[in-house]
Amino acid sequence: MRLVKAIAATALAFVCAASSALALDATRSGGGAAGLLPLRAVVSAPGGAADLCAKYSWACAAGTSAASFGADQMEMAVRINRAANARIRPVADLVQYHAAENWAMPTARGGDCEDYALYKKAKLIEAGVSPDRLLLATVLDRKGDSHAVLVLRTDTADLVLDNLRGAVKPWDETGYTFLRMQDPRNPARWVATMAGGMLPGVSS
Repeated sequence: MRLVKAIAATALAFVCAASSALALDATRSGGGAAGLLPLRAVVSAPGGAADLCAKYSWACAAGTSAASFGADQMEMAVRINRAANARIRPVADLVQYHAAENWAMPTARGGDCEDYALYKKAKLIEAGVSPDRLLLATVLDRKGDSHAVLVLRTDTADLVLDNLRGAVKPWDETGYTFLRMQDPRNPARWVATMAGGMLPGVSS
């Protein structure tokens, strides 16, 4: 029951935000295409990420994804995902910052899920991947708990780099319920996705 209430509350919050937000053209933005997460309406940033752009300008940088994303880049993404998962120790924000949410790069002590995602985004940008292909996203995991991942937008699919697994999977194979994500057209803002996992009927 707690899980159902959490999903309902989250969905209601997004519906309310969307009613007064700019609706996105899914066809023009690529959202809703086969393999890609739908892009619905502009919403507020997740808690703890309100100052993300001021803290790390590269985390909200725009770019160009005109160049194709090939096999070499895919292998590099898998390597970076696995290396980050092995290197960074899991530490909750409450333990490290005495705050419920604080989106930041991992420290020497480690970091939590969004810190892993930020680290991976930084490393992939350094390796030459266009920032608009690297989108932070919030989800509910299979247990209904809040979680953050990095979405890698290739030419045909949105792939997920996750600190809970070494494999890089298409978003719709994770079992996660995707709530919101950075807008690939303007990563300084966030858009609702509301797709997958516990919302199978809201996938496009």
